[in-house]
Amino acid sequence: MNQKVHNQIVSFIWGIADDVLRDVFVRGKYRDIILPFTVLRRLDVLLVPTKNKVLEADAFMQQENIDNKSALQSITGYPFWNTSKFTFETLLNDADNIDSNLETYLDGYSPNVQEIISKFKLRNQLETMKEAGITYLLIDKFCNKEINLSPNETKNSRGETLPPLTNLGMGYVFEELIRKFNEENNEEAGEHFTPREIIKLMTHILFLPVKDKIKKGTYLIYDPACGSGGMLTEAEHFALEITDGDPDRFQLYGQEVNPETYAICTSDMLIKGENANNIKYGSTLSKDGFPHLHFDFMLSNPPYGKTWKLDVDAIVDERGKKGKEVIKDKRFQIGLPTISDGQLLFLMNMVSKMKHNTELGSRIATVHNGSALFTGDAGGGESEIRKYLIENDWLECIIALPKNIFYNTGIPTYIWIVSNKKAPHRKGKVQLINALELYEKLRKNLGQKNCEMTAHHIDQLTQLYIDFKETDISKIFPNEYFGYHKITVERPLRLSCQFTPHALQSLRYDKAISNEMEWAYTHLGESVYSEIKKHKDKIEKHLANNEIKLSPANKTKLLSQEHWNTQLQLMQAAQKLANHFGNKQFDDYNTFVPLLNKTVKELKLDLDAKAIKTILDSISFRNEDAEKVIDKTDKDGTVHYVADTELRDTENVPLNQNIHQYFEREVLQHIPDAWIDETKTVKGYEISFTRYFYNYIPPRSLQEITAEILALEKETEGILNEIVND
Repeated sequence: MNQKVHNQIVSFIWGIADDVLRDVFVRGKYRDIILPFTVLRRLDVLLVPTKNKVLEADAFMQQENIDNKSALQSITGYPFWNTSKFTFETLLNDADNIDSNLETYLDGYSPNVQEIISKFKLRNQLETMKEAGITYLLIDKFCNKEINLSPNETKNSRGETLPPLTNLGMGYVFEELIRKFNEENNEEAGEHFTPREIIKLMTHILFLPVKDKIKKGTYLIYDPACGSGGMLTEAEHFALEITDGDPDRFQLYGQEVNPETYAICTSDMLIKGENANNIKYGSTLSKDGFPHLHFDFMLSNPPYGKTWKLDVDAIVDERGKKGKEVIKDKRFQIGLPTISDGQLLFLMNMVSKMKHNTELGSRIATVHNGSALFTGDAGGGESEIRKYLIENDWLECIIALPKNIFYNTGIPTYIWIVSNKKAPHRKGKVQLINALELYEKLRKNLGQKNCEMTAHHIDQLTQLYIDFKETDISKIFPNEYFGYHKITVERPLRLSCQFTPHALQSLRYDKAISNEMEWAYTHLGESVYSEIKKHKDKIEKHLANNEIKLSPANKTKLLSQEHWNTQLQLMQAAQKLANHFGNKQFDDYNTFVPLLNKTVKELKLDLDAKAIKTILDSISFRNEDAEKVIDKTDKDGTVHYVADTELRDTENVPLNQNIHQYFEREVLQHIPDAWIDETKTVKGYEISFTRYFYNYIPPRSLQEITAEILALEKETEGILNEIVND
């Protein structure tokens, strides 16, 4: 589309908002009027040529009591119609009744357009427009003959030809308006608007490498977060350009959760003659709009850094209960990312829709931020997703995009290329392309966007992908390069035991509510052992004043006479043991425990195993000079030690290295008593562009730094002299 014409149309529509809506709607509401009226005007101009024939046909249908009016689309040439007698221009002929006539005009649209009007919630704004008396002026502005919103050529008031506004061009206009409205309202624009050069890059890489494999037949293109349909439109446009141009070759499918952008996308599909039923409304994560379909080409820029809390109930049962999480939705069985960022769920949705039984298979191009590359520990959802893609050999390429290429963010972004039918020379490998420096600066920033990729950059990157060769900005790695084994390194627990006054005193209180019990004993004294119920109000007041929230079970314990006395008896029993053992420190836990058990029997203390364990926990402490605590000894004499959880550590061992050799080299020579807990070893995957494209920059010489410091000192001295002299 001609950029000058594009800017003129955007400025024209933007001007309507300022000229007509000022002082009537707050600026944040401008879009609620301007966007639906832009859509309606575009639909309106398409229906004008067949208006009379539609009215005649509708009159006949009414006469014959024919309710189904779908036959009218054969007259309009579009899958929509309007049976009212009005058009935008004829509405202006009756200024006094324009508000009621506008409602009649809206009611005359076919059901598919009614849904668009409904999603815009336009009827909610009509009363305000009527009260302010701006309806006539608004419609009059949209009827300006100097601007063409039609996909066909028109003439202006001077008889000059105005170029058509193609569906692709209209997409540009809509998304620029959305960006400007969002920017004006301090909202996120990135959820709606992906820069067109990024979409072009995605479509080039998606289609060009396989253009010779696109045969006759029907190919399905899908975007699970389609917004206003820009990616779908661009994908179809480019696909037709590089094939034979058969308009029936490609079918578009999408889903969008935002009602406004859904309405824009649907209207665009109607105008193009696409099946608008292929655009579904609602959350892709909560409800798959196409549960039984698989697609040939998929592309998307899903929201990243955005929570999926609203979708969680549809995806999992009992999330958050350790060991009981059940993933209900088969699309996401591989693993779930953190609740705060659902971007990889969109990718797995697309992966679940790949075709496996065709020559072409399926190809995916999707945009993610950096967290999708490396967040999530081994065994976690994000890592499991990366593992699934790489070990199935579906990840082809990742392209690092320039910073500040998007309108609402300067964070690093990346294009992922995924295919389940890799070319033979790509099998077992992943290509990384660093495009951080491939851009041109914009003369004027658009939001945070201060640069763009030119056609030359797009061609360069596409060729880098096709060539599949290593350069300064293109690197190729085997799949296993990104994987690692996370091993758990354990060290033995070393405990000493000693009866101390502090240890004995700690037994007066239940560990789970020790602070609360200590407060009660300190403030209420010995009466807690005989009259705890009388102090209920004081205790509850203390809890409330200090915002202490206890579970019902712990609160019951705190107010239980029996529980207080049980703890007292435990402390008294421990005191008897202390009288026996004295304050001697025992540094071999393994020999002390049998000795303690023996002493309990000898003193005839009423202590069960749980009580003895509680006493042991209170009197034992870590001591690096103590003996290692034995867990068990095998029949062959192999001794297994209890692991010290406080000393537990992990190591990431690259897949191409032997775990045990790595352990001996990197760990054992420093910590001779360490061992690997084989049961905890898990495999993980992460991709770090910084590591792969790191360029060492040597520090400046001492002479250079010294010279700079001296120059600064001289400059500072000069400034100070000027101040003093003044």
